[in-house]
Amino acid sequence: MSAISTPTTAPGGPAHPVKEFWRYFSANKGAMAGLFIVVAVLLVALLADVLAPYPPSVTDSTAFLLPPAWASGGSSAHWLGTDAIGRDILSRLMHGSRLSLTIGIAVVAVSVVVGTTLGLLAGYFRGIFEIAVMRAMDIILTLPSLLLAIVVVAILGPGMLNAMLAVSIVVLPHYVRITRAAVIAEVSRDYVTAARMGGAGHWRVMISEVLPNCTAPLIVQASLGISTAILDAAALGFLGLGAQPPSPEWGTMLADAREFVLRAWWVVTFPGLAILITVLAFNLLGDGLRDALDPKLKR
Repeated sequence: MSAISTPTTAPGGPAHPVKEFWRYFSANKGAMAGLFIVVAVLLVALLADVLAPYPPSVTDSTAFLLPPAWASGGSSAHWLGTDAIGRDILSRLMHGSRLSLTIGIAVVAVSVVVGTTLGLLAGYFRGIFEIAVMRAMDIILTLPSLLLAIVVVAILGPGMLNAMLAVSIVVLPHYVRITRAAVIAEVSRDYVTAARMGGAGHWRVMISEVLPNCTAPLIVQASLGISTAILDAAALGFLGLGAQPPSPEWGTMLADAREFVLRAWWVVTFPGLAILITVLAFNLLGDGLRDALDPKLKR
């Protein structure tokens, strides 16, 4: 008589959601690389006062346009060289990471709060309010993002705070549309109907039942939105509409170095690389979060 094999279950039941998320996320090597770089940039931004060899605005009259330490004519006192007025580029990049990340995180925070609120209300109540909100978002999306940001800053005046507000307006429609689509999909589910039959009011259903189930796409969009905000803020700084000199914001550093691009490559290259690496890291992180949070992409 042959033995009957029975399926075995993993001891301890199903995996914890956090452990399952980390298993899928850590399997993505690009996402892990992005996470490592993002954490490193955050640490540099937090510890810039300790790690930077010089204050960002201190000039050295004996070291104008000094090459990097490994290049001919370079000095170990300035590892990445100096700019046209003798400021240490490495120190300015470290302090600039604080400004760029502050801009990116603040822009995303404002956009997520406002966009989630508008999208939640539009997707839940529908009707005239939904039409008005979505048509306004469509109008914003029809305009080139950088051009719209330039117009907003031109009206409000140049400066870092106004640049942050302008970029927040530019990226706002993405969060409104994502939240609205997720809410429309969730309000028709059985658990929402059960909550309504149990006597829950509109606000309780929206906040306690619907909103928690819409967070996954918002988390992914927020991680990708930080890179977009850093790029747009750097573009405004490059045009002289964002952070103003002598602020060590990366876009402003690029703007100050334009006239030296042919005879002092390091003045332009290192701020550009800082923007490139940081934006790429956030994009890789966002892709990994999307793959780990979306059940359809799990294998």
